[in-house]
Formats: sequence, C-alpha cells, structure tokens
Amino acid sequence: MQKRLVILGGGESGVGAALLGKQKGYDVFLFDESSLKEGYRAELKSAGIPFAEAEVEEQLILSATEVVKSPGIPEKNAWVKKIRAAGIPVIGEIELAYRYKGDSRIIAITGSNGKSTTTALIYHICRTAGLDCALVGNIGYSFAKQVVEDPKPLYVAEISSFQLDDIVTFRPDVALLINITEDHLDRYDYKFENYINSKFRIAQNQTSSDYFIYNLDDEVIMNHVNKVQNNIKKLPMSMKQKVEEGGYINENELHINVNGEQQQMSIYDFALKGKHNQYNTMAAGVAGATMDIRKNKIREAVQTFQSLEHRMESVSLVRGVEFINDSKATNVNSTWYALESMTKPTVLILGGVDKGNDYSLIQELVKEKVKAIVCLGIDNKKIEDAFGADIKVVSTASAERAVQASFELATVGDAVLLSPACASFDLFKNYEDRGKQFKEAVKSL
Repeated sequence: MQKRLVILGGGESGVGAALLGKQKGYDVFLFDESSLKEGYRAELKSAGIPFAEAEVEEQLILSATEVVKSPGIPEKNAWVKKIRAAGIPVIGEIELAYRYKGDSRIIAITGSNGKSTTTALIYHICRTAGLDCALVGNIGYSFAKQVVEDPKPLYVAEISSFQLDDIVTFRPDVALLINITEDHLDRYDYKFENYINSKFRIAQNQTSSDYFIYNLDDEVIMNHVNKVQNNIKKLPMSMKQKVEEGGYINENELHINVNGEQQQMSIYDFALKGKHNQYNTMAAGVAGATMDIRKNKIREAVQTFQSLEHRMESVSLVRGVEFINDSKATNVNSTWYALESMTKPTVLILGGVDKGNDYSLIQELVKEKVKAIVCLGIDNKKIEDAFGADIKVVSTASAERAVQASFELATVGDAVLLSPACASFDLFKNYEDRGKQFKEAVKSL
C-alpha cells in the first residue's frame, strides 16, 4: 500500500520534502497554515502535488503514515499536538533527504553563532579543491530538493537546532559544533539544557568512522562533551592550548593536524578578520583536512573567501562614515562578536523582536566601542533601560529613519553597524529583508 506523506509548512524545506516524497513514490499532501509564496505554489502544481493553505480537513492530515514538519513549526502548534496524539511519526526535511542521499558524504555544521560563515567557507574550500558538492540546509538550497534535482557526492549542510530536533537516523560523516550560547530559548521551555541537548544531537548517530570537530574553548560544550560516543574520531580546536589532533592557534599561527597530516598558516592570511572568525576559519580548515584536501587548496580557499551578505558586510563609505550590514546577528552573542571585531568608534543599530535577550553580555563592549545606539524596532524599552544611562539612545521605526539618525550621530572616521541582536519580524519579513532595506537606505543618503 502507498505510504501517505504529509508535509507541514510550505517554505523552502517543506516544498523540497514534498518534491522528494513525490519522486520516491509517496502519496504526498502539503499544508501551510498561512499562504504559500507564488513560486512554491507553482512548483507544487507543476509536480502534481495537492496542497491546502490556511484551512484543511483534519482527515487529510491525520491519514498520514508519516509527517515532515518544517523546522519553524514548534511542538506546541495545534496540528503537531494532534499528530503526536494520533501516534503518527514526525520527522524533518533533513531526515527525509538523508534517507535518499545514497552513498554521498555529509559535512554538517551547527552552533549558535558563525555557522553560516563556517559552512560557506567549508563549501568554498571543497569547491576550490575541485570536489563536486552542494551547499544545503539552513543556508542555500533545501537538502531534499538538491537530492531530487541534482544529487551530489558531497553535501555541506548548515543545520539549526530546530532541524536537529526532528532527526532520527541522520548521520553526518563530519559534524562540527562550533559554539553554544543561549538562543531560541522560547522554543526550549526557557531551559538552556534543552537547547544544549538539541545541538549535541548532531553527533548522536555517528560511528567510529566519523569525525566530530568541536570547540575546546567553549565551556558549555566542554561541560557536555561526554554526550558524544567515545569511539567517534574527536577533533578539538583551541586558541588557548595546543592539541595533538585537530586545530589550534598559537602565536598567530594556525596549526592543523588530521590523520597525521600537518599544516600551518598565518592568521594574517585569513580573508575573514576578527577573533571569532579565527575560530570559524580554524573549524573550516580542520573540516577540509578530513576530506583529504591538499594543504595548498585549503590555504588558497581561506585567503580568497568572501564573507556572506548580511554578515559583517561592508556596504558603503559615505562622507567618511563606514556602514556595515550585520543583519544576520539575531541574538546578543552575534552582536558581541560583531562589536568585538570593530576598530572604529561605532554607532550601533539594535532592536527588533526580543527572544529573551540579556544585554548585560554586551555592556562592557558597548562602553568601550559604541558612541550612540539607534533602536530599530516597535518596542525598544529593554534596550533603553540597559544602555540609556551610559550613552545616547535614539528610537526609530524604519530602516530609513535608523540610517538617517545614525548618520547624523556619526562623524568622519566612525562606523555605523547594523547588528540588531534580535529577530526581525516586527518591521521586516526576515533578516535578509532588514539587511536589504538597510543597504537601500544607505545608498539613498
């Protein structure tokens, strides 16, 4: 009998899962509680996949053999509760794609901050070395859609905690856990431990033939690293101590040692600047070494990499004031990393939807580097309370006003940094939309 696969959520991952399910002979049905983007609607129609938007008959969902849930849908969602109560198995798109990837290899990257940059850099290393690979997951293309349309022998996948929550058998050949800081606690009953457990799921199915690359300097990771099976090949990385296998930075030199192959390079050769990016580059270099990529190719890739849009992206120099777009900083730790790398007096644009932020984490850096804060959000009280006593705090409610106010507060030689530390859903569709509106506003100064 044909298995019925119901997809909850019709975004990039949901539509990818639907297309893969259809290709593999499932009876597929997709439901989205809001409305689908026109492009996704067209894809489903041309593939002959039935779908519903906003409302649906219960039986169409509860007749599923299995449900693929989009990562953005929380467990407390009414449909998820009904599906769980009916005893129907729930998986994520990453799990479905994994089932049908064949003998392809996977490098999977997770962490609270820097995972997109690290993932993109690993992909750049693999491409520079001539490997046939795809960039998938939380960045770029849906993993499932890639498996349908253009399967590759290697996938470089950025995996969020929400995606890890819905895996069962997913097993990366190389797993990277680059850091863990408090984030998304609203999805984890405000318990940090639940979020930590979620991140460590990246290694839960790994075996003795797999690699686990992790940050030895991250206290949270080190307090929980015993969750990882001892037989997995562990490759630590550190800036504080030398390691036998893995990677470390000492006296401005990166040392990589994997499977007896050693490599050194100067941190001054890294295309990515800032201390946090030294960790990202080290992680990517160690991952490249597990793929038996030649040393000169790793070096070349690390030197030629261009940073991502919306991640410490230099937008423009306007009358001596530099504008930097770090819209992808959706939590306080990301903003900490951004401020840590700033060398000019900074006007900081902060704000949006607060996910339970603790601004005390950046208070010292703000005192040291920031001359004024411009709030970009509907509710800015928490930011005003945290910083208003020390520096000037101005409230705005659009990217255009925020840019204008920042420019007025800045002088020649300063920088204006959009690094909001918050989600963007109050005024923008997503962080990309926020970053694009910021860049447009800078251009029209």
